[in-house]
Amino acid sequence: MPPPYTGGCQCGAIRYEFSCEPLTVYTCHCTDCQKTAASAFGMSVRVKAENFTLTKGEPNSIDIVADSGRTKTGLFCGDCGTRVCNKPGANGPQVVVKAGTLDDPNWFRPIAHIWTRSAQGWFPFADGLPKFETAPEDPAALNELWDAHVAGG
Repeated sequence: MPPPYTGGCQCGAIRYEFSCEPLTVYTCHCTDCQKTAASAFGMSVRVKAENFTLTKGEPNSIDIVADSGRTKTGLFCGDCGTRVCNKPGANGPQVVVKAGTLDDPNWFRPIAHIWTRSAQGWFPFADGLPKFETAPEDPAALNELWDAHVAGG
């Protein structure tokens, strides 16, 4: 399915789109993603910030200190509380879209698991994907895994 990709919060007050292919897609087991997803992990779709647009509503924001120690800004709906994305750094070049907020998340399959040291003990990791105890030292490593996945079909 070609871009643009669209999504929004649970109540529909916040809507967004991104007009590019993702840089990468991964499953994150950090404690913040567990809390945000109210589940064992979160699925993240990293895109270029210049291609991400809020098309409806004005989200609230919260600054969070990630497991890495870096600060990121989470954008969420003030009505229903759904976190739609994170912005690493104040005005960083990327936006990390929460995959569960996409209108059709089935197009994006993760290529790795990150922050596995925080994973729930019962999670089986049975999919054979690469695992990173934290985040890769070089963020481009996840992009390279995604590029190889896309090239492989």
